[in-house]
Amino acid sequence: MAHMKPSAATTDTEARLDATFFALSSAVRRRILDLLKRDGGCNVNHVCAAFDGEIGRFAVMKHLAVLERGGLLVTQRDGRDKRLWLDPTPLQLIHERWTTEFSAYWSAQLTRLKYRAEGAEIHTLPKTRKERRHG
Repeated sequence: MAHMKPSAATTDTEARLDATFFALSSAVRRRILDLLKRDGGCNVNHVCAAFDGEIGRFAVMKHLAVLERGGLLVTQRDGRDKRLWLDPTPLQLIHERWTTEFSAYWSAQLTRLKYRAEGAEIHTLPKTRKERRHG
């Protein structure tokens, strides 16, 4: 079987996904994201103050740059200040990529459990031709 070369769009998507996972790989960066979730729109000084005595301003700035490359950080200049917000979009995309197919299954399982707990009669639909297994 011939090996297919990935398209530029696939390569770009994979590169963005790699950057997001790399950004999430650090406990410090995840704590910064928690801070931005709680205090969205705060400035860099606020983030630095949260890590005072633990890491310096230069290290915080490097972590913020990694988060921005990973698509997890939105910044806006406000005069001399730089305002920061968590962008959860890449997290939602990751969630959808790996969990969507399981959602219907677990939803059906929970519905079945609810009906059993309530003593309701459960009727299952016959399998379609596609779902039947031969052999």
